Amino acid sequence: MTRTLGERLDEATQGLAAPLAVVDLDALDANAADLVDRAGGTPIRVASKSVRVRHVLDRVLALPGFAGVMGYSVREALWLVAQGVDDVLLGYPSVDTGALDALAADPVAARAVTLMVDDAAQVELAARAAEAHGTTLRLCIDVDASLKLRVGPLAAHLGVRRSPVHSAADAGGLAAVIARRAGVDVVGVMFYEAQVAGLPDSSAAVRAVKRLSIRDLAVRRAAVVDAVQSAVGHELSLVNSGGSGSVASSASDPVVTEVTAGSGLFVPTLFDAYRSFTPRPAAFFGLDVVRVPGPGFATVFGGGYIASGPATKSRQPRPVWPAGLALTSREGAGEVQTPLRLSSGADLRVGDRVWFRHAKAGEVMERFDEVHLVRGATIESTVPTYRGEHHTFG
Repeated sequence: MTRTLGERLDEATQGLAAPLAVVDLDALDANAADLVDRAGGTPIRVASKSVRVRHVLDRVLALPGFAGVMGYSVREALWLVAQGVDDVLLGYPSVDTGALDALAADPVAARAVTLMVDDAAQVELAARAAEAHGTTLRLCIDVDASLKLRVGPLAAHLGVRRSPVHSAADAGGLAAVIARRAGVDVVGVMFYEAQVAGLPDSSAAVRAVKRLSIRDLAVRRAAVVDAVQSAVGHELSLVNSGGSGSVASSASDPVVTEVTAGSGLFVPTLFDAYRSFTPRPAAFFGLDVVRVPGPGFATVFGGGYIASGPATKSRQPRPVWPAGLALTSREGAGEVQTPLRLSSGADLRVGDRVWFRHAKAGEVMERFDEVHLVRGATIESTVPTYRGEHHTFG
């Protein structure tokens, strides 16, 4: 008889104290294979913020089709390089002058890490650090990949407010500024099309926006690359694009040299409505029932792991096992306790374990020192999270 997910996780973690985090390795491996298949031969850079477990990063990087990490902090990048990672692209700009100085002072890290910039002020901070140590720091220009529409006097910005660099002229202008500055070198450009990669295919309107965005970027990416290469006088070594929700469309552009994915490994609840791939949830956390306040209710210990972003219901964790449970609308997920409403037929008693999924991928790992890697109904290994290795990078 086939056991349910909850039964397998219960058996694997029997005797372990909750709250606790687990990753289903079978689902993780299947998700990794699916990403590689959708990338169609284009290398995949792993987004560390969507994992935050160094052992899992190493495990995925060892698989064919994956190459390099997209980090989110210069200090994180320095730490990863010290652990043996030889290619880290920062996904975000930094004004951490101490970390930039440490990067410039370390020849190995300076070769392995690429900084993200979209403003001359960020470039200047990197250049000063490089000049102080007689080295050259690698830079990548973050290009706003949002879709901008205008019909007469009406204008719309569809996507995130990320970078001031949008057009080929913008990118070429910043690249020219960098080319005149000693100590820094432009090696790539990045496009994160959040309105394609980060939105579920929940309506015809969303799907239309995605189609328009993909067409826009197919033209604009090539123009940006040409402008930047003309400004710096050499070919770019990387053109990064995409996210877990847009791997296939990004990889189909011949200009793109690599795509980024991270959430597609764990598949949090925000990815459940995507049509571009089959969601296989891989990351869970377990909480134990500590009281039954009345008929139709049970309360678990902990659970207030709210995801970043707009404070809506979609950012709350979701109980997935046993079936028939829901957060209460009045209290939601609490810092030290979370009441649950039980549907007809559901039954929970003191000491029972409830399994949840988080709304976003790596953020939940900030709440745990370790994560149990489960294969079937057995814990294959228990490994530290970033937090468990005494690191929090933002």
